[in-house]
Order: sequence, then structure tokens, then C-alpha cells
Amino acid sequence: MEDAIKVDGLTKRFRAEGAPAVDAISFTVPRGQIVGLLGGNGAGKTTTISMLLGILVPTSGVIRILGHDMLRHRFRALPALNFSSPYVDLPGRLTVRENLSVFGGLYGVADLPARIDELAHELDLTALLDRKTGSLSSGQKTRAALAKALVNRPELLLLDEPTASLDPDTADRVRGHLEAYAKRSHASILLASHNMGEVERLCADVLMMKAGRIVDRGAPDALIRRYGRDTMEEVFLDIARGTGNGESEAAQ
Repeated sequence: MEDAIKVDGLTKRFRAEGAPAVDAISFTVPRGQIVGLLGGNGAGKTTTISMLLGILVPTSGVIRILGHDMLRHRFRALPALNFSSPYVDLPGRLTVRENLSVFGGLYGVADLPARIDELAHELDLTALLDRKTGSLSSGQKTRAALAKALVNRPELLLLDEPTASLDPDTADRVRGHLEAYAKRSHASILLASHNMGEVERLCADVLMMKAGRIVDRGAPDALIRRYGRDTMEEVFLDIARGTGNGESEAAQ
């Protein structure tokens, strides 16, 4: 099968002059793999994800999602992908159940009430289903957003900080659920995260972004060895500060 994501020469400029937000990046996400997208603030992660979703139109480059050209046929791919970010709120006046019903209906999910109950059980949302989403705590909203992202059983899941605002126990449960979901459904996940322990646990491969470019790529343990460090957090700091000896342009 074709890769879940295939990007070639992807570029985004918000102004004709000045540095691009994303600068001619190329990468793939194989089917059934969890890949991390890492970088400091302003590295280009959110812009990249927005282009993958079709929210932003690239200045140039090619995006193929699940075999479909996103610039010409994105509506063929959209039913099989989903997205979650704690920084994008669900409608606050709707209950959690109503939000999941709306989004599940848009995706045409079969037996939707049963799917909502299943997600509520898996993500510890049962007691919150009939509460207004706007009244939830930050951690509760994060779990509700993740349930929305899983409602259609996506083949490709784009996640931006999926465990932000969660306590350690709940975050661990969410990571376990994502691992199990990817393994059970052979789904692909692109994960943007600042939690390096999460990246080491979940990701088979990592894309390191800096100033709009992919400056390195590899499995977490391979990157740790390459930079002569003990953890991915130390690798991240080396790349962000330009102090590492392993940084390579080869990933581009």
C-alpha cells in the first residue's frame, strides 16, 4: 500500500518576502506507524499539519494522503482521517455527547450511539457525556477532543499535543489507548508533541523541524545515539539550540 502520508517539496509562505514558514520539506509516514513531528515554537509543525488537513493551501509542493492528492482530491481522503488538538475547542454550548453525535454524523459513523458509549468507556468520559463541553476542565476537554478524533475510526490520525493538561495517570492511559488503537487498526499517527518521554514511548520514527525545515530524522534510540545523549529531551535541546554534533540535512 502507498504511504499514509507522502510529502514532496512542501512550502508555505505567508508573505512574498521573508523566510517561509515551511521550507521545501519532504517526508513519508508509512502505514501503521506512529511518527513524531518535533520542533520548537515557530518551527513549522502547526503549519505543516494545517496543510496536511487541507486547512492551508501550500505555496508549492505535493501532499498525498492515503494515496490521494490533497490539492485535487482531498474529499476522497478526509473521511479516513481525523485530527485532535487541545488548542482547538469543541463547541462549548453542546454536551460531549452532542459534539460526538454531530461529528460522528458528519463522518457517517454506523451505530453512532454505540460508538460514543465505546469511546466514553475507553477514555473515561461516561460521567461527562451529558455535560456542556465548555464547562469541562482542560484535561477533560482534551479527552473529549481525542474521542472526537477517534469517532470515525480513522486510518490516519493527526495529533497535536494529545496529552496536554492531563494528569500523569490519565496521560498514561491515553498513550496506552493510542498504542493499542494503532496496533489493532493498523492506523498511522503523526504526533506533534513537546513531551519527549511520550515521543520515546510511542514513536517508531521522528522528524525534527527547525526554522521550517526538517533537519534530522530517525528512530528515537538512533537519534539519542547519534547526538551522544541519554534522552530525546537532550536531543531536542541540542537541535533547538544548535549545539549538537549530529544534526544532518540528509532527511530533507
